[in-house]
Amino acid sequence: MPRERGEKVVATNRKARHDYTIEDTYEAGLVLTGTEVKSLRAGRASLVDGYGYIDGGEAWLDAVHIPEFNQGSWNNHPPRRKRKMLLHKAQILKINNKVKEGGYTLVPLRLYFSDGRAKVELAVAKGKREYDKRQTLRERQDKREADRAMGTQRNLGD
Repeated sequence: MPRERGEKVVATNRKARHDYTIEDTYEAGLVLTGTEVKSLRAGRASLVDGYGYIDGGEAWLDAVHIPEFNQGSWNNHPPRRKRKMLLHKAQILKINNKVKEGGYTLVPLRLYFSDGRAKVELAVAKGKREYDKRQTLRERQDKREADRAMGTQRNLGD
């Protein structure tokens, strides 16, 4: 069987970019069971409530929902369990120091396969206030309107 190449995105957390200001991003491997991998390959997962934390010098991912594998047997995995993330020790220390500062949290952004291995893209992020969210939406809407106006102007000039 040929080895898998490239990247296949399984799940994204689009709401995270709305709710948080992203400071740093990291790529981490995941320690998974066989039925979890099969369920992910079927493209089923949800990062909505997921979060990461550092405990005892190890990085953990919690509350990420990977549904049970349909063809699994009695040894199927629990859908929401804490899963160990594989990071370098220096990265774990850097993340831990940032989170201990206060106001920062560890949020999963994407769950994907890179060359056949399950990976998660993590972000060290700071929560946005309600008015920050409104301002971001307003800026995006203003930019979209300006692009539309420039597009119609360009069409009239031709």
